[in-house]
Amino acid sequence: MDIIDSIILGIIQGLTEFLPVSSSGHLELGKAILGDDSIPKESLLFTVVLHFATALSTIVVFRKDIWSIVKGVLKFQWNEDLQFASKIAVSMLPAAIIGYTYESELSELFGGNIKLVGFMLILTALLLYLADKAKDTSKSISFKNAIVIGFAQAIAMLPGISRSGATISTSVLLGNDKTKAARFSFLMVVPLIFGKIAKDIIGGELTYDSGNFTSLSIGFIAAFVSGLFACTWMISLVKKSKLIYFAIYCLIVGIIAIYISST
Repeated sequence: MDIIDSIILGIIQGLTEFLPVSSSGHLELGKAILGDDSIPKESLLFTVVLHFATALSTIVVFRKDIWSIVKGVLKFQWNEDLQFASKIAVSMLPAAIIGYTYESELSELFGGNIKLVGFMLILTALLLYLADKAKDTSKSISFKNAIVIGFAQAIAMLPGISRSGATISTSVLLGNDKTKAARFSFLMVVPLIFGKIAKDIIGGELTYDSGNFTSLSIGFIAAFVSGLFACTWMISLVKKSKLIYFAIYCLIVGIIAIYISST
């Protein structure tokens, strides 16, 4: 993989991990556009590196929140921070269980199935449209909400379904405050990413070639920097109810993907 490809895919991952347009779907589209020859056999490692970069950018943006949660949890009291951490843990269960049980089946969907990506992007567009029209409230996320949001995250393992779009939209449609919905959505994915990385490392599924160090490093930096920008921007957009623009974008890209895959 050359430097330009690494930068492009890194930026795609960084932006689309937080913006509600599906990072997995856009990576599939990006790989299809760049061509199979541009994607190394170690593409799993490259994908993991990019996800690690966006997880770190989430930690940087929410560093004060995370530190507050850690301190609250270490008090070993049933306080607001421990409750929030527990809700995060509960929300992870559906994706963790489904991802572990159907890992091979899900992996088969990431083989350049552009038509599937197109249809899922259209579904993402519908979710964003509904969330954009929902009235904002001051409600906080309950444990019941956390489970439902967790299932939305599990469904977002399909290429083309935006994880942030699905989880934020679901939370907002459940009547939760939009800012709190965005915060919960971004923080709930961090443990899953680190868990998946640990599983791949322990399972020996990641292969490393020192010749790819430059590509991996540049892709990491591109994803990290663009992730910082996208995460901060997305929080502002959710507050201002500007999701409709992303709904239109997903609809257009989805239709184009379906058209291209059919010709």
